[in-house]
Amino acid sequence: MTDSQVNLAARRLGAGVIAASDEFFGEKENLLRAEPPGHQPRTFGHKGQVVDGWETRRHSPGQDWALIRLGAPGVIHAVVVDTAHFTGNFPAECSVEACAVEGYPGPAELLGPDVTWAPLVPRSALAGDSENRFAVSDPRRFTHLRLTIYPDGGVARLRAEGEVVPDPRLLNGLRLDLVALENDGWETRRRRDAGHDWVLFRLAGAGHIHQAVVDTSCFLGNAPATAALRGCAAGEAGPDAAEWFDLLPPARLQPDTRHRFRIDPARSRCATHVRLEIHPDGGLARLRLFGELTGDGRAALGLAWFDLLPEEHALAVLAADCGLTGPPAAGLAARRPYPQPDRLAALLSGGELPGLDAAARRVRALILG
Repeated sequence: MTDSQVNLAARRLGAGVIAASDEFFGEKENLLRAEPPGHQPRTFGHKGQVVDGWETRRHSPGQDWALIRLGAPGVIHAVVVDTAHFTGNFPAECSVEACAVEGYPGPAELLGPDVTWAPLVPRSALAGDSENRFAVSDPRRFTHLRLTIYPDGGVARLRAEGEVVPDPRLLNGLRLDLVALENDGWETRRRRDAGHDWVLFRLAGAGHIHQAVVDTSCFLGNAPATAALRGCAAGEAGPDAAEWFDLLPPARLQPDTRHRFRIDPARSRCATHVRLEIHPDGGLARLRLFGELTGDGRAALGLAWFDLLPEEHALAVLAADCGLTGPPAAGLAARRPYPQPDRLAALLSGGELPGLDAAARRVRALILG
């Protein structure tokens, strides 16, 4: 997993296993536990050896499945099916599918005829007591996964590694945490030189930061002495080529404390990336950066979201939110991806798609803000 990717199926992001065909030996919820799988030999309960994973009863021939709601919808680049500690009782094969739907559907809706599942991992062999990693090439944004195992057996953990693609409809008119994928804690090794440690964050979109929360909770003898924040508005060349500016000058930190700092409006320039610097080393639990997206930032975020929706999901969104259906909606979706917000704005106002005029304003507000 690269620095820009996260586990979209992490419990800390709100992911959940909402249904499974069977969980006789091991509960389905174990699939998404954050800690590494454990094993205690010769530890038995009423159903046999206690396992740290999802394990189904023997009923070959056949197959079992589990439905997972991603904690953060996004583009999945790899799926990891971890069979740690399952040796003679791991599945022979697995497959993984994904879908994109609105809201919070239940199992019956997800398994109904109106939902289209896209194959991410074809039926593939599994190795026991191993992290089975499968690359995913589908570039679209998904909200749910279906893990199928053949014919039965145990899986310790499931991870979906990728990039978050937020729904801009949830952000309109709100101040938000622009770096909302919080760390589970970050601690550096002790430095014995004159340097300091830092970590780079990419914001949800271009925006202005008004408040920073630097949290050293649970770090007592190993909290940093000070922290500082620097920002930049990166172009196509990336943050390495951008001009960096101070957001928060070095501020003294206390152990086990949630520090809140207002950002001086004079320093709150538009930023796409933020670098957190700690002096000289130590540990932090969380960093939160509250602010608001710029108009261009909101437009870019909305366009990226719309471009990555599977076609059926895009058509459903246009119908429900904009009242746009039929050939105009199909034409708008078929022309994706849109390279720049200006291109979509021109299309909406230029009469290129007959029948779009009445809904053009609603479409523009939905996608570009």
